[in-house]
Amino acid sequence: MPDGSIIFTERPRKIRIVDVDKGLLQEPLLAIDEVVHRGEGGLLGITLHPDYSSNHWVYVYYTYQNGGGLVNKVVRFEKNNYGLVNRTTIIDNIPSGFIHNGGRIKFGPDEYLYITTGDSANSNLAQKQGSLAGKILRLEDDGTIPENNPFPDSPVYSLGHRNPQGLAWDDQNRLWSTEHGSSATDELNLIKPGNNYGWPEIRGDDTATGLETPVIHSGNQTWAPSGAAYLNGSIYYSGLRSQSLYEAEIEEDNSIELKRHIERNFGRLRGVAVGPDNFLYIFTSNRDGRGVPAEMDDQIIRINPERLSAPMD
Repeated sequence: MPDGSIIFTERPRKIRIVDVDKGLLQEPLLAIDEVVHRGEGGLLGITLHPDYSSNHWVYVYYTYQNGGGLVNKVVRFEKNNYGLVNRTTIIDNIPSGFIHNGGRIKFGPDEYLYITTGDSANSNLAQKQGSLAGKILRLEDDGTIPENNPFPDSPVYSLGHRNPQGLAWDDQNRLWSTEHGSSATDELNLIKPGNNYGWPEIRGDDTATGLETPVIHSGNQTWAPSGAAYLNGSIYYSGLRSQSLYEAEIEEDNSIELKRHIERNFGRLRGVAVGPDNFLYIFTSNRDGRGVPAEMDDQIIRINPERLSAPMD
């Protein structure tokens, strides 16, 4: 946030702030009653409007009950001295499932809102242009569809995704995304408007006409990649099952040198962000039902990227 404080979500439904002066506030900024925390769903992504200092808009992505089933949506709040108010729905009826809800939201350098959605465990939806599942979506800040989106009157920016969870733009304003593969072949993709990234038709090094192969993938290993951030020529992304922070250093020919850091020091790593101090802020996910939480979990960890190659104390 502009004053250096950190705003973040907890999946069961709470939005909290680490105050720059006071530390973690004991009371949540907001608890959203309609959030349903089931499986991989719940209160997920959060981002600030690019002009937050003027409008104080906060965007969140979450799962809720709609009629007989669960769906995901993005809503916008306005932050004032009392909390988050004036809830406005930006996009609704994104398919939800016990697994594969996507959930990362970020504003790009073009000031459009980008949203990752999972295939909701129905892989066929990823190839259906008319479905919001298995996609990266792109919207104006009020939820309207940009005129220059690749498909007319559609929020879909790219398709053929299984469960993308990381978004990061490099210094050339190119969009990169991390994506969970099927037990292995996790991916790092360079996203271009209108392109189809192949799920479930291809995976790993497979090729097919009209489908994009990832820049790199995990082969027969599992990264379980989640959040991503760009800093000084590298895409950093967190690993859940692998319990590692990965650094994909982009070479001049756009090839990738992959490095693995802090392996199994903190458990499951859900996301990574770059702070105004150019340090990495990493958050853990050991209380998500799949980890083995330690006494101090979960945590937000601050790391100097220049010391990542040094031994951990």
